[in-house]
Amino acid sequence: MVTEAEQADGPAEDWADVTPEAARRLVSAAVQAFAERGYHATTTRDIAGRAGMSPAALYIHYKTKEELLYRISGVGHEKALRIMEAAAGAGGSATERLGAAVRTFARWHARHHTTARVIQYELQALSEEHYAVVADLRRRTDRALRGIIRDGAEAGEFTAGDVPGTTLAVLSLCVDVARWFSAEGARTPEEVGDLYADLVLRMVGARRP
Repeated sequence: MVTEAEQADGPAEDWADVTPEAARRLVSAAVQAFAERGYHATTTRDIAGRAGMSPAALYIHYKTKEELLYRISGVGHEKALRIMEAAAGAGGSATERLGAAVRTFARWHARHHTTARVIQYELQALSEEHYAVVADLRRRTDRALRGIIRDGAEAGEFTAGDVPGTTLAVLSLCVDVARWFSAEGARTPEEVGDLYADLVLRMVGARRP
């Protein structure tokens, strides 16, 4: 049975919420450029060229290169938050909810590994104002996952004593998927999600049949 949290995991590189179409093309081009060259080495001309547009056309939709990074970071972090909040608010035991959260979160980082690398490793390039917005999304994601783990510990389902530390470990494990995952590798995103869900449930000492 597919949970609500798993339904929140959409197709790879889906920028459907970014409109109009020209802005969507620029975001997609920026992701590829930032992933290949790094934020600081990428120019607006690089991005516009990849999108098949002139540099002047880029500024119609985004005032700066940093604004493009912020758009990418916002979409990615909002997706992560939706995954965690869907799992936290679902029915079932803490074990079931944690398994669904990790499975979907790890799978998203595998399926969207290019985008995920950009939003995780270029955070410091954001302006102070934009970083504050993204940092709040990250804190809310942490809080949703921490709530699931705390519920499991309090119910006696988990043996994890340090809930904040365990939450950090689980998030770090899932996020790191974006660093090593390759579409040409031996594992599919689905296999990665299943593996990580099993590993995390073992890590927290979940009592399973």
